[in-house]
Amino acid sequence: MNDPGLDEPISNGAESVEKKREDQDAGEEEEEKDYLDPSRWWLLSTAAPLIAGTFGPMASAFNICALAQNWRVEIPPDGGTEEHGFDIKDPKWVLAVNGISLAVALISNLALLLNMARRVSFTIAQPITIIGWYITSILLIALIGANSTVLQLPSPPNHAMTQAFYYAIIAAVLYFLCASLMVGTVYGVYKGHYDREFKLTISQRTLMLQTISYLIYLLAGGAVFAHIEKWKFLDGLYWADFTLLTIGIGDYAPTTHLGRGLLFPYAIGGIVILGLVVGSIRSLVLERGKNKMGARMVEKIREDIVRDLKKGKKSSKLIPIEHVYEGANDKSEKERREQEFNLMRKVQARATRKQRWMSLSLSLTAWFLLWFIGAVVFWKSEGRNQGWTYFQAVYFAYVSLLTIGYGDFSPLSNAGKPFFVFWSLLAVPALTILISNMGDTVVKGIRDLTLWIGDFTVLPRESGAVATLKRGAAAATKGKVGWDESIMEEPPGLIGKERKKDPRSQKGADIEATGRLAEEAEDEELSEAEDAKRHGDKLGEDIHFYHYLLVKELRNVMSHTKESPPRKYSYDEWAWYLKLIGEDEANPSWHKTAQTRVGRDDKNKYPNPPEAERGDVNFKDEPWSWIGNQSPLMGNKEESEWILERISITLEKEMQKKRRNQKRDKGDVPVSRHSSNTLGEHKRENSDGTKDRNEGT
Repeated sequence: MNDPGLDEPISNGAESVEKKREDQDAGEEEEEKDYLDPSRWWLLSTAAPLIAGTFGPMASAFNICALAQNWRVEIPPDGGTEEHGFDIKDPKWVLAVNGISLAVALISNLALLLNMARRVSFTIAQPITIIGWYITSILLIALIGANSTVLQLPSPPNHAMTQAFYYAIIAAVLYFLCASLMVGTVYGVYKGHYDREFKLTISQRTLMLQTISYLIYLLAGGAVFAHIEKWKFLDGLYWADFTLLTIGIGDYAPTTHLGRGLLFPYAIGGIVILGLVVGSIRSLVLERGKNKMGARMVEKIREDIVRDLKKGKKSSKLIPIEHVYEGANDKSEKERREQEFNLMRKVQARATRKQRWMSLSLSLTAWFLLWFIGAVVFWKSEGRNQGWTYFQAVYFAYVSLLTIGYGDFSPLSNAGKPFFVFWSLLAVPALTILISNMGDTVVKGIRDLTLWIGDFTVLPRESGAVATLKRGAAAATKGKVGWDESIMEEPPGLIGKERKKDPRSQKGADIEATGRLAEEAEDEELSEAEDAKRHGDKLGEDIHFYHYLLVKELRNVMSHTKESPPRKYSYDEWAWYLKLIGEDEANPSWHKTAQTRVGRDDKNKYPNPPEAERGDVNFKDEPWSWIGNQSPLMGNKEESEWILERISITLEKEMQKKRRNQKRDKGDVPVSRHSSNTLGEHKRENSDGTKDRNEGT
């Protein structure tokens, strides 16, 4: 470019992109391996530490509750209940062991959190966490067993265990489960399936911190209101739980002016924190859980289709046609690739449907289990004191899960209240995930049906009722009935009307400084291409026009990354972008037959391509297939992000080559052997001084 002030920012930007790309190479390589072998070790590498980091603090909170009250109570003989009994003082050694268990558990939790924050190494933190949680669990189990032997109550009808005892049982179980999960994580590291360092995302770290904050807020609120309202601490915790979860059972309520006044800020603050937790859970499910399940579905369906094609002797659809650049044969290879592309699109669509309904089935099953198993516990705990039937327990569990909270039924037993607190906390992620999955399936179906009915009733489309009926029939039968190309809307972008406009009149959306800089570079390259054309420099015109196309499409794809839902490109668009970065869909030299199964440790070797066929811009070291494991449609990245990265790297290399050529013309650097094999034609000067023409793809 003629403007020296513009060339330097572009070069600096290219260097910045290169540095950022190098920093992300290791992470992207690991992410790609995870995608090719999805869900196999993800549960142990990411989900297990996340669950342990969330439920470990919850177990510690319940451990605190186990220390807050004596474990045994004497029921008054005049028909009193467990909640109005008189505490029987525990021996000092019980309090000492209970306190030691809490201290060890807190150290274990701290070690795990510091390890996740990369403040303490894996080899130091994990033994502390696992051994500490197991020790805590064993100590609590020993104390629980002692109450059935050494501290056994003399007359069970007149005595009962307090809420603290049942909180200790829940804490012991949670500690044991969390420690066992971390043992599985360490086993995966030992086997070399993933690195020692936890690679938690921002949403995963945020969920852990928000959960800890919510538990602290819950305990603190229970303690404050118990003191104000003259309740027991554990009753105050029970009240705080159903208040912040907006269930509102009503068996406990503040009666003092101070308690009612403090309820205003306390309830609002708790609901805000709970909303953040719910948002983080939903983000986490959408970000990791659904992606991993979707990846597994895509890979399994892809393997089945490739296997069926090979068994059915239709593998010719997967084998590249070896006749290149000869009239119809070019088109034949491109048509074969288009068949692969369309087949992969069908795989994606089928996997998406299967993943959505399977996610709904799993979350619905978890919710029903939480509902009915919880009802069993409430039936057993409240049946003796209040005479609940199982149906009444099911009714209470249902109105509580949906936060209706009529208040006509409420747990009164010392076993029912602690279980209600734990059970209701489990209901938060269960209900959140269920609602999220229903939004992708049931709610979406109802919304689409409503819009479809409105299309030919109160809000008809311009295409008319007949076209609406055809569109609905096509959607219901997956295109088998009612499909009509004339009613399909033309896609925007490169293949639609947008490409028919004058490219110099399309400035696009300047979404950031890079877009504005690219716009200036686009004008400069187009101007230099026109100058080269006036001077009869065909090679210079092609090079500058190629740079212009790169910058122009860079800006277009940048705007695509902001679209929601993410853009899905057609085959013609993909072929255009691949040709821009140096890959021709009509050339089978770098196409290959899709493999049936590829694991993360599968390392296939392919011969290195000739430089004249592949060029300098090599994004893959192996041939690939649209329905193979190396397909761009198989990655975790959105399609626009994948294309944007490749175009950026191509443009960067072109700018570096241009600078080398400028220095070479000035005699500053020796002649380079490298050239770029892309859309344009580049003249290459070898070290022996000869020049040749390298025809681009």
